[in-house]
Amino acid sequence: MTQPLRTLSVQLATPAASPVSRRSLFAGASALGAIAATATLVPTLGAGVATPSPVAKLMPSRGGGYSLTEHVKRYYKTTLV
Repeated sequence: MTQPLRTLSVQLATPAASPVSRRSLFAGASALGAIAATATLVPTLGAGVATPSPVAKLMPSRGGGYSLTEHVKRYYKTTLV
């Protein structure tokens, strides 16, 4: 005599309801990142030490925007075939 097949009933486990939603987790992480970024800038802002800015060159009145410097000459040598 053959025995009847038994069906196996399995219930899938549902994840437990988390007290922290994904949206609030990412909002908290971004807020924490903003606080960390601000904290790194605060010591440099309060120092009060002014660094001298380099003096900008005055532009020539008749063009002169291009000048053949040593690094430009080296570049031209590398492009020769």
